[in-house]
Amino acid sequence: MGLLDSVLGGALGAGQAGGGDNPVMRVITSLLEQHGGLAGLLDLLKQHGLDRQVASWVGTGENLPVDAGQIIQALGNGPLAELAGKFGMQPDDLAGKLAGLLPGAVDQLTPGGQIPAGDKLLEQGLGALAGKLFG
Repeated sequence: MGLLDSVLGGALGAGQAGGGDNPVMRVITSLLEQHGGLAGLLDLLKQHGLDRQVASWVGTGENLPVDAGQIIQALGNGPLAELAGKFGMQPDDLAGKLAGLLPGAVDQLTPGGQIPAGDKLLEQGLGALAGKLFG
């Protein structure tokens, strides 16, 4: 997970604020792994009525917000509680933090308005990280 943590850390701006120690970043990494990558996680969110929000995060325009209740509905109370416990957080707090960070993370991981396939996600995420570090 180290390299993906670095990519997400850069995408979330966590490089200056604790990087890999950021529990929400680790949760997002875990969600990506559980759902088969970014496309799988976004499909789950779409299945739970977040089509417009997901499209805005992937697209090149403004990111529509999502709230903690929508995150709870999409991920489910049980899985969210399990994730929160694994990372030492309360489920409601985790849902709120995910609601705040997911739009920007997806936006950073989908430059050009496209969901990268397979290795392209890593390559583009590394590009985003490099841009934040050296841009």
